[in-house]
Amino acid sequence: MSILKNITNESIVISQKNIGHYDQNAISYDEGTQDHDVSQNINAFLRAIKAEPPFQLLDFGCGPGRDLQTLTKLGHVAIGLEGSPKAAQIARTKSACKILVQDFFNLDLPENTFDGIFANASLFHIPNRLLPKVLGHLWTSLKPNGILFSSNPRGNNEESWYGDRFGSYHDLEGWRSFMTNAQFIEIEYYYRPSGLPFEQQPWLASVWKKAIFA
Repeated sequence: MSILKNITNESIVISQKNIGHYDQNAISYDEGTQDHDVSQNINAFLRAIKAEPPFQLLDFGCGPGRDLQTLTKLGHVAIGLEGSPKAAQIARTKSACKILVQDFFNLDLPENTFDGIFANASLFHIPNRLLPKVLGHLWTSLKPNGILFSSNPRGNNEESWYGDRFGSYHDLEGWRSFMTNAQFIEIEYYYRPSGLPFEQQPWLASVWKKAIFA
C-alpha cells in the first residue's frame, strides 16, 4: 500500500509541475513554436493510416494548437487533448477544434474512436511507471489497425527534471520495449532533424500500429 501511495503522490507532483509550467508559458510556447517545421512527422503519421479519409484524429498534448490547425486544413477531423487549461484555450480559439482538458495520468477517452493519435513531444512527460497504463488507454481509443505516432527527445532511458518539467528519455530499444509490450507493431522510426549527424539529432520519432490478436 505504501508503494502505491508513493507512486500516486509522485504522479501528482509531476502532473502539477508539468501542467503549471505549460500554463505559465502557454503564450510564449504558442509564439515560439509557430514556425517549427514538423511536416516530416505529420507526413509519416498520415501516410501510415489506411482508413478512408477524412481521418478521425487525436492530437495528444496538442499545446496551443499548431498541429491541430495543420491537420484540419488537410481535411481531417482533429480533436486535441491538453493538460494545460491555458494552452487548451489558445488551441480552441486558434483551431476551432474540440479540446479535451485532461491530465495525461488520468485519461478518459472513448474506445475504438480514432484512426490515428499524434503524440508529438508529449509522451516523454510520462514516467516509466505510468507509461504502460497511458499507452493502454491510447491503444483502447484507437480503431483496429489505428496508428500512434510519437516523437520524443531521446536519451539513455533515464528520467530527470529539467527545471520544473519532468521527462523520460528513451533510446530506441527502450521505447520499442514499452510499445511492443503495449501491443503496438512498429512501422518505422527515424531521428530528427533529418540530414544531420546522429549526435545532432536529439529527437526519436516512431510510427506504430495497434496490434489485434485473435
